Amino acid sequence: MILSDLIDLETLRVIWWGLLGVLLIGFALTDGFDMGVGALLPFVAKTDVERRVVINTVGPVWEGNQVWFILGGGAIFAAWPPLYAVSFSGFYIAMFVILAALIVRPVAFKYRSKREDPAWRERWDWALFAGGAVPATLFGVAVGNVLLGVPFHLTQDLMPMYDGSMLGKFVGLLRPFALLAGVVSMAMLLMHGAAWLSVKAEGAVKDRARAIGVTAGMVAAGGYALAGLWLAVGVDGFAFAGEAVTDGPSNPLLSEVVRGGSWLSAYAERPWIAVAPLMGFAGIALAVMGLKAGREVTTLLASKLGILGIISSVGLTMFPFILPSTVDPDSSLTVWDASSSHLTLFIMLVCAVIFMPLILVYTAWVYRVLWGKVTEDDVTGNSDALY
Repeated sequence: MILSDLIDLETLRVIWWGLLGVLLIGFALTDGFDMGVGALLPFVAKTDVERRVVINTVGPVWEGNQVWFILGGGAIFAAWPPLYAVSFSGFYIAMFVILAALIVRPVAFKYRSKREDPAWRERWDWALFAGGAVPATLFGVAVGNVLLGVPFHLTQDLMPMYDGSMLGKFVGLLRPFALLAGVVSMAMLLMHGAAWLSVKAEGAVKDRARAIGVTAGMVAAGGYALAGLWLAVGVDGFAFAGEAVTDGPSNPLLSEVVRGGSWLSAYAERPWIAVAPLMGFAGIALAVMGLKAGREVTTLLASKLGILGIISSVGLTMFPFILPSTVDPDSSLTVWDASSSHLTLFIMLVCAVIFMPLILVYTAWVYRVLWGKVTEDDVTGNSDALY
């Protein structure tokens, strides 16, 4: 018996849909507070020493946190090749801007304190702000466009095609609902960054972060609620016209998809998925209350719960759709027709079962070793060793 036959194709597709969500959520939970801290930097720290405190709260961990982003991209490439091809074709400039921001961030970390010139350091501080704020916003805009649907179609040989110029495709992503999703994403990660600073910083930096985090949390909750209402009444959903073939070939053109109705009909079909938005609202509410009360670790955990709920609600609401098409609904990519082969998914699953626990254990060990607050005395007393 071939080992890959131990798990059928339908099950493997669902597992890898779930694992992709785990990797993207893991990225948001870890590197999300790095981006939030970077976006908060110019506003929570007023002196050079305070800014170095803020930078060094994430300095030892930001590189490790980006592992989740790399794993997520690798999973899309290997497990969902059509998704990788279609998304990078249509979101090319947005992806380029995100990657440019993520490249600027490590450069700013390394070069910011190399010179004592205040103007030099201030420029790199704003680079750190951009390295956090730009990806945080554009990731949300991308999610908003996924919910709206993307204007692509597949040729008969499954080549993705978009109409318009490269710049036009980027401008086309900036639709009102997508911009609202960007605001929610930005506010959510600002709250997450503030929760992290409440754990790792002290004094004025912590107090300013808490104040901004409370406002950001309320904006995130309000924007999330507005997005849900908008989905209910102003955004068309997608659905299979007939019974979906869950173990068929990976060819979206073999399925018939219709556009209409509401994405939120998924909650009538699968009521249990309502736990996701409830976690989102509950996590944000607990994080805001924790920030107001000055609680630390529980506030960070609540912020993580809110992010987990918000992101998972998108995937659960859209399931089994991954990237719908507004131009040709039959070209829409779904869990059932956009995956790699049975054998590829099985081999990747074996690798994931072996290596993901190692990554989790190593990450937990790193956080345990580096746990504790960063103080102004730490920064001034170790100027040559810290950022």
